[in-house]
Amino acid sequence: MTPALELDCRDLPCPRPIIELARHLADVGVGELLAVVAHDPAARYDVPAWCRMRDQEYVGQDTADDGAPRFLVRRRS
Repeated sequence: MTPALELDCRDLPCPRPIIELARHLADVGVGELLAVVAHDPAARYDVPAWCRMRDQEYVGQDTADDGAPRFLVRRRS
């Protein structure tokens, strides 16, 4: 899966990856993927929870090219 936009949040502490996700969601079109790359251990739980609260689709987790955790979100609206 190739995201339309990948956010580099590797060095950002909690809750900054979620703040960046919220801030940049409108930068991708409806139906497109946005990826959040983050070392923040809470992101594994925060990204799916944010998607449920904001009615967006949490697609899942994979890894970025450097092995960092990458969380995929599909914009629904």
